[in-house]
Amino acid sequence: MRLRVLVALVLAGGLAACSGIHGRQERGPALAQAGGWRWDYLSAGSFDLATAVKPYVPGAGGDVLTVYIEGDGLAYLTPTQPAQDPTPTDPLALRLAMAHPGPGPVAYLARPCQYVMESRLRNCQVGYWTKARLAPEVVDSAGLALDRLKADARVQRLVLVGYSGGGGLAAVLAERRADVAGLVTVSGNLDFGLWTKMLDLTPLSQSVDPVADAAKLAGRPQVHFVGADDKVVNVAIAQSFVAHQPGAQASVITVPGQDHGCCWADAWATLSRRSEMKAIPGWLP
Repeated sequence: MRLRVLVALVLAGGLAACSGIHGRQERGPALAQAGGWRWDYLSAGSFDLATAVKPYVPGAGGDVLTVYIEGDGLAYLTPTQPAQDPTPTDPLALRLAMAHPGPGPVAYLARPCQYVMESRLRNCQVGYWTKARLAPEVVDSAGLALDRLKADARVQRLVLVGYSGGGGLAAVLAERRADVAGLVTVSGNLDFGLWTKMLDLTPLSQSVDPVADAAKLAGRPQVHFVGADDKVVNVAIAQSFVAHQPGAQASVITVPGQDHGCCWADAWATLSRRSEMKAIPGWLP
């Protein structure tokens, strides 16, 4: 079989299937709760989505909520066998969220069927973490979850931060919403057509391609981080996404020594305070 499944595994956060379902299911909630964050599930359209919210007093932390969106998770167990549970082996977007530098409200949003126990297995079909990972109903569900998180935080605007496939979802949501003040991606898969062509993969025909409506973001601040050693989503993907936006207010930052997974969370304290991030509303104090 060609590279497509192997790449999906890497995008999922690694080949560590030996972690076991229960270990992966517990890792995100345990990490959030250890940091004093509130872990919860939102019934949003077709899916129940796991969330974590940083403690704050609603209305007291400014008018911008920053939401970090998780990557595609563990899509495959082997090069030919899809996982039955897409919960990531490493909740990288959650760890980024918990290292967020600003004083305002912060939340984390998982993808469909991640961290979802049997009692919440609603519409958890394998396609939603393989070919249809950005299907219209997935985007709609995430949008409803953002509405809830925004209302709970009592804010008017959002900043979206997406890791890997979550970067693509963050971009599509930003294209469709007027309340997204800024977009940040980390190893973001932002051009499905180019990505599948470069790696000779089967097209994600059941997913919304972030690059299709990229021009709608031309007037909004963006920062796209890419690892210099990333063999899964290289810098050409972010460059293509920005090139589809005439007059884009976007920075593409290549990080030396960084691959697709390790070690974004460790570097986030420094990267998130780079001068380019000042363009993102409400990011830095």
